Amino acid sequence: MLTIGSQRPLFDIPAGIAYFNTSYNAPLLNTSRARLVAGAGAKSHPWERLAADFFDDAERVRELAAGVFGGDADGYAVVPAASYGLSAAARAIEPHLKSGDRIVVLDEEFPSNVLPWQRVARETGAVMTTVPTPEDGDWTSRTVACIAQGARVAALPNCHWTNGARLDLVAIGKACRAAGATLVLDNTQSLGAMPFDMAAVQPDFVVAAGYKWLLCPYGFGLMYVAPGWRDARPLEESWQARTNAADFTALVNYGDTYMPGARRFDVGEKCTPTQLPGAIAALEQLQAWGVAEVARSLAEINSRIQARLEALGFRLPPQAQRCPHMFGARLPERFTGDFVGALRAQKVFVSQRGASVRFAPHLHVTEADIEQLFAALERTLA
Repeated sequence: MLTIGSQRPLFDIPAGIAYFNTSYNAPLLNTSRARLVAGAGAKSHPWERLAADFFDDAERVRELAAGVFGGDADGYAVVPAASYGLSAAARAIEPHLKSGDRIVVLDEEFPSNVLPWQRVARETGAVMTTVPTPEDGDWTSRTVACIAQGARVAALPNCHWTNGARLDLVAIGKACRAAGATLVLDNTQSLGAMPFDMAAVQPDFVVAAGYKWLLCPYGFGLMYVAPGWRDARPLEESWQARTNAADFTALVNYGDTYMPGARRFDVGEKCTPTQLPGAIAALEQLQAWGVAEVARSLAEINSRIQARLEALGFRLPPQAQRCPHMFGARLPERFTGDFVGALRAQKVFVSQRGASVRFAPHLHVTEADIEQLFAALERTLA
């Protein structure tokens, strides 16, 4: 059925649980859990922890991220959340804005990519411009037009978090360069599950929380910083970001020089033995599968679900406007109950955001899960 094939044995999901809600929170890989447990055990023996252990895991993360998602390893920072990375991007950009400059965001965007810009707008006099929800579902054309009207910052996703509506970032990146706008991406709902061409898009900043499509532990995230921004002021002043950090005997010689690349944007205490090993295991697995193969496999699952939903009277966006890995569908007008709750009672898990029921499988899904979903849909809508 799948391009890759069901990977259920790699996850701890009991039989009878049909989980289609990765866009809310991904199940942890067994290998990640094992490394997290081992890391927790390592904290019991602190005398075994060397100076290099404060840095090596983060460097492995950078190497893996560059190999899987593009860009150079030096461009990646380890952050604890999308909100942290986006706030760091806003801090870096703020000195370059003045009163009247326009910051473009989407209608009903996730708060993490709105709240930092509201603060920047208050501090600088910049103006927030919201791209309205397009009636035809074409976010790309509407967003490109808004950028062309004189944007200085475009803070956008690859797909809308409420319903998986796709934005063409190559076209948007081109529009930003033509307008002289800085492009900041929150790819939390897409990175790891659909291909992303860093070279073609040419973003200034890319941020993603790790606990969704990256399959990483909660509290881990990635931030990519383009070369032109790597000398900007970071969100915090971490001693681990300085060139003399590895020499613990010289830490009182407070260094002014940051480590190269985007390391200045790392969160402090990033190299905890109880977190990064689990993230490394997840990124290694994504590298082994290949993001393009993950996307193709998830698209196969979703095409089957979409066909059944349409037959039952759900309304879906046109195929060209959908992402491969997640999508939203509007309920038939005849149904007025608690749809998510009704499915949960049958051990089928989806979510609802706004007016859309969101379906977001991952490679743990089996043929039995799909049949369980279909049966639950029939019973709920009968």
